[in-house]
Amino acid sequence: MTSVDQAFSADGPLAKASDGFRPRPQQTEMAQAIARALAENRVLVVEAGTGTGKTFAYLVPALLSGGKVIVSTGTKTLQDQLFNRDLPIVRSALKVPVSIALLKGRANYVCHYHLERNATEGRFTTPQDAADLRAIVRFAQTTQTGDKAECTEVREDSGAWLAATSTRDNCLGQECPNAKDCFVMTARRNALDADIVVVNHHLFFADVVLRDEGLGELLPSCNAVIFDEAHQLPEVATLFFGETVSTAQCLELARDTRAETLAAARDCRELIDASRSLEKVARDLRLVFGGESERLSHAQALEREGFEAAVEALDEGLEQFAAVLDTQAERSEGLGNCLRRCAEMRERMARWLDSADGEERVRWVEVFLQSAALNTTPLHVSQLFRRQVQAQPKAWVFTSATLAVGSDFRHYCNEMGLTGLEPEPESHVWGSPFDYGEQAVLYAPTGMPNPNSPDYPAEVARVALPLIVASRGRAFVLCTSLRAMRQIHALLVEGLAEREAALPVLLQGEGSRSELLDRFRRLGNAVLVASQSFWEGVDVPGDALSLVIIDKLPFAPPDDPVLAARVEYLQKTGRNPFMHYQLPRTVINMKQGAGRLIRSEGDHGLLCICDPRMIDRPYGKIVWRSLPPMRRTRVEDEAVAWLASI
Repeated sequence: MTSVDQAFSADGPLAKASDGFRPRPQQTEMAQAIARALAENRVLVVEAGTGTGKTFAYLVPALLSGGKVIVSTGTKTLQDQLFNRDLPIVRSALKVPVSIALLKGRANYVCHYHLERNATEGRFTTPQDAADLRAIVRFAQTTQTGDKAECTEVREDSGAWLAATSTRDNCLGQECPNAKDCFVMTARRNALDADIVVVNHHLFFADVVLRDEGLGELLPSCNAVIFDEAHQLPEVATLFFGETVSTAQCLELARDTRAETLAAARDCRELIDASRSLEKVARDLRLVFGGESERLSHAQALEREGFEAAVEALDEGLEQFAAVLDTQAERSEGLGNCLRRCAEMRERMARWLDSADGEERVRWVEVFLQSAALNTTPLHVSQLFRRQVQAQPKAWVFTSATLAVGSDFRHYCNEMGLTGLEPEPESHVWGSPFDYGEQAVLYAPTGMPNPNSPDYPAEVARVALPLIVASRGRAFVLCTSLRAMRQIHALLVEGLAEREAALPVLLQGEGSRSELLDRFRRLGNAVLVASQSFWEGVDVPGDALSLVIIDKLPFAPPDDPVLAARVEYLQKTGRNPFMHYQLPRTVINMKQGAGRLIRSEGDHGLLCICDPRMIDRPYGKIVWRSLPPMRRTRVEDEAVAWLASI
């Protein structure tokens, strides 16, 4: 069998299988460390800089290990890339008889049961949604997998998918009349049988939660778990170890119950009326808040006029709805499932109403454009995740381009409960093979005002305009808030028009993320103004992107309810919340944003960080030193000249 060293050699199987492959010492060393961790059931934490080739560095030892390995990624896009491109290349090159499977959350697969009901009874808000559902019906008749990513005729964010897929709540499981043909069940069976299973972090933690309830299947059966984009894990774990009751869940329950009633209990008008009443109290709760999205602590929500009464009305509405639904639940599996969902929602609601904020959990409210959610969130997931690691004697590998502060992993290991394990986790930092000193410049402009001043977005736009003109577009402008994003976008459009610079300026929200990125790449001279969702997982190698401008250091808003509760908890335990939590998170986020610039050996570009705190404040040096070793300047003319030359 091929060894790890042979696989990565200059004349090895990977070099023969991939034209772009070149031996990199960092990649080989990383693969060797992962191979040892898999063989010895160790915990390994690895930061590998952009260009290291970490995907092949973990796939090769995983395929050669001879065991069952779960690879968990940060996004579905990366999942598809691993399964459809990277894994087949490596498997073919190594010539190993390893079976692979792709497993996504159930909302990614067409559900025969819900599609049939909603295609017959569904009412849609737009003609496009109705047309999309007809396209999904045609797709369901020919697809082998049911994966909606394969249905390119229908946009991923189309409202029709809600009517064509199931959720954990409304899935009928083995009671479903379509269970034999279920795409989700088929994907799960394939995953249980496969040697390498590609999942994403959300699905991984969903399986962890089910395992705690005695239902999880994947985790106990594997020999190793490899997390790519592992910096996202604390946030995803927090989401899954918490609880939520949302107005959207209530509206979905009401909608599903109506569809089941029309199919199995059409004579029960009272249940239809009860579903309308539930929808009303859910919408009334959302109407308590203004039009903007926001996050509020429980105490802040109580200050909103009508909030307490609206929550009580929703609680009573669920109780009354359950009473009517109980009289009809035996008439079909679907109605019985709706009753179970309603009971679970009432239990979560009761826990939210009865619990008190403390050192372990915090209650808060998140308001979206069309819904509101009552959340209970753990303040730390370290003990919860540590329990999973200790209960499963297997290899655990955590890798990302951004996990360490400098070369220090303490922040990440503390957050994930890895500190103090026996044996201690092994950790490594492998820097990028790119020549940042030759390929990139870091520009910190002078004279910037306090980032909290009202005129700060205007100053960011002022700094950005000459850089964008010199770069001939080809720029990302990454903002830390949606409000700043919109202000800076408007100012850039106005400023470029005044300079008669005919450059297209794109704005996050004008289309889906993938559509905007496709337009950006295709145009070749565009400016994209975006917020946090474009700070990571975005890959634009080549000439289309040569300038990244970041408006501020990405500190979480101090009034964020979960952050405020964590800060209070750390203060009570005698730790400095800023140094132990807020600054390390900011460093990791900054490294992600900076990582958009140089994506290949041939890329050249300039990174402009407008925030004066990186220079003026002592902690700014920690951020400064954590960024790639680019040439540095504070002189605008030098920055403009560099951009004009590339």
